[in-house]
Amino acid sequence: MFFATSPVAYSSALRRPAYAHAGRTVERFLDDVLTGSRPQYAQDDTTFTLTLDVPGIAKDQLSIAIEDAVVRISSKEGAPRRYRAAYELPQDIDAAQSEAKLENGVLTLKLTKKVPVNNASELTIQ
Repeated sequence: MFFATSPVAYSSALRRPAYAHAGRTVERFLDDVLTGSRPQYAQDDTTFTLTLDVPGIAKDQLSIAIEDAVVRISSKEGAPRRYRAAYELPQDIDAAQSEAKLENGVLTLKLTKKVPVNNASELTIQ
């Protein structure tokens, strides 16, 4: 029988980092599986569209909060499944113009972009 030996420095340098974060990787994988898949994201000139799978949750069991460019989605108390996620978008959202639709376990958020307001004022040179 042949046993290959490797230098101690080689085995400790390569193996430890590969397994050092395995717990977080498994935790992240399980969290993704239990909370749903990653959202599908699209945008045009005026809106962002997020599509998320939230099976088993009714529309009255979901809470959607919009604060500036952050969208928080969570299931309410008493929902059959737990769901909680937050997404930061590249531009602020106008909550009054945005809409949400839940159909067959698929949540579609059509988020309207806020029009930037120019608050610059000119100074006269004397």
